[in-house]
Amino acid sequence: MRAGAGELEPEDEQAPLISTRFLVLVTLAVLLLSAASVAISWFGRAYGERLSLAGHTESTEIVEITIGRDQLSLPANTIRFEQQRLGGNAERVDLYLLWPELTGYSSAERRRFDDLSLAHNLIFLQMSQSTMSRDMSGRVEPIYRHLINPGSDPGPGGLEIHTFRSATGYEGESLLTGTLPDGQQYAIRCTLPELPENGGSSDCQRDIHVGEDLSVLYRFSSRLLPDWQAIDDAVRTYVKSHSRAASSSGTSKNPLKASTDRSS
Repeated sequence: MRAGAGELEPEDEQAPLISTRFLVLVTLAVLLLSAASVAISWFGRAYGERLSLAGHTESTEIVEITIGRDQLSLPANTIRFEQQRLGGNAERVDLYLLWPELTGYSSAERRRFDDLSLAHNLIFLQMSQSTMSRDMSGRVEPIYRHLINPGSDPGPGGLEIHTFRSATGYEGESLLTGTLPDGQQYAIRCTLPELPENGGSSDCQRDIHVGEDLSVLYRFSSRLLPDWQAIDDAVRTYVKSHSRAASSSGTSKNPLKASTDRSS
């Protein structure tokens, strides 16, 4: 018998109100949303941690870097730039170290790395293959002595302050000299502020020769000049303790060594 108007056919009475296909689609959508939520949460945490580190790393894993005839073994958290933490052959590597601890970045000391008002607690090192036969101390007599004005003024830590003549390329800088405990001459160039407490984070720089053929340019705040002897000794000791002669297969002599002083 044909059902009357408004009555359901038997097969209509057995049909589900929500189809199986619809349930499958809803379930897939829920799973996709859940997966997306987990991914966003994970990415947010990872990106947030990376952003908070701002290029720093707390890893103390040793990175092996070869520069010319010198092999360096450096904790990753002392290397300033992320791309230099890959290791291998390099033209240079840049470090930042807390003074006086000579340690790298850590979350406990985060402010001392990120707060500009505390930047005078850092020492910056740039290590590269030597291109000059003399370091800064060795260039005083043959070069700098002809570029500075006669006479000197007393400086911090027993140093003597010499001013550069005009048109020498060093306007605004001063050359500070002293005598190291072993009797050798010490020299450093600084942009000295009117008041010592206004010294910048790296307004003094000095380069030295260390290792087989390594030139180490290190910079620090003029506020640390009273500690110049301790800093020089600490930098030399640190570099020596983290370097050794590279294997002969990976070394190369630098033919560009000269006694000119324009790259510093």
